[in-house]
Amino acid sequence: MRIEARAPTRIDLAGATLDIWPLYLFHEGAVTVNCAVTRYASCVIETQPRAGKRITLVSLDTQRKEIFPSLAALEKAKRYRLPLLAHLTKLFSPKVGFTLTTDSLAPAGAGIGGSSAMAVAICAALDRLAGAGLTRQNWIQISRDAEAIVILVPTGTQDHFPAAFGGVSAIHLRAGSVIREEIAVNPDALESRLLLCYTGKPRQSGINNWEVFQAHINGDKRIWHNLEEISLIAQQTRVALQRANWTELGRLVREEWSFRRRNLPSISTPVIDSIITAARRNGALAGKVCGAGGGGCVALLIDPGARKRIEAAVAAAGGELLPFQIDRHGVRVIMKR
Repeated sequence: MRIEARAPTRIDLAGATLDIWPLYLFHEGAVTVNCAVTRYASCVIETQPRAGKRITLVSLDTQRKEIFPSLAALEKAKRYRLPLLAHLTKLFSPKVGFTLTTDSLAPAGAGIGGSSAMAVAICAALDRLAGAGLTRQNWIQISRDAEAIVILVPTGTQDHFPAAFGGVSAIHLRAGSVIREEIAVNPDALESRLLLCYTGKPRQSGINNWEVFQAHINGDKRIWHNLEEISLIAQQTRVALQRANWTELGRLVREEWSFRRRNLPSISTPVIDSIITAARRNGALAGKVCGAGGGGCVALLIDPGARKRIEAAVAAAGGELLPFQIDRHGVRVIMKR
């Protein structure tokens, strides 16, 4: 049996970091706005009778592999070379041996939710293998918790919704519930106005979010104020997208980035600053780092007519252009016998 699954990564337009519990509880109306993109995380599960109970985990993009004689042996292990794969396997506890192979079109530390998309794809495939019969919402919760187990700090949930459902979304963050709203905007129109580039792997992916989280919980008034402004901007970003008001969207993305980079000096880098400045000089409406920052990807909101000029400027400033489309479907699973 062969099970194939793939899930999209995402570009976050506004409201990131607020999706980490319990930060959003302190900012009424908190929302994260993002769109799913076709830089896919994918996995393949293969079962063969002659392999018995053996479990083999393989990551093609990181070139890592580990083998366990059985599920019991995997559960007893103290350390893993591929901890996300191992912990998700433990959570689903399939009764047969298998080989799980993963790959990703998201560069290392890209900040576009690659590990979350991978976790959702693995959940979808393991669900089929184990016959668990869970929902996409279940996969979101399981993958979020597995990531927290692996990185040992609280994790947000905005990355898992685009991976599970695709499209352009507002993730409403409320006490007692996190609800996805599909934003009624033409995906083709938004796609033509977005550009994504990679600036290099950050020193430690996700560390900026953890530092902001700690400062907020410890009562840092500056961080609290910045996240309150980011929350208000994200709410306006949702409305601007619904109305396809691209000029207003550009202004809001610029403001969001301005408040975000005030949280920590390490959120931006000289390369990120150079790329955004060069893009703005050549007609981009706005630019911001994706995810926690410190490296990774920059998303730019552009005038479609200026795309070629902006792409040339971004490449000259040190950005690696990453072609993509907006994914409309979310995670997909194919099962073959």
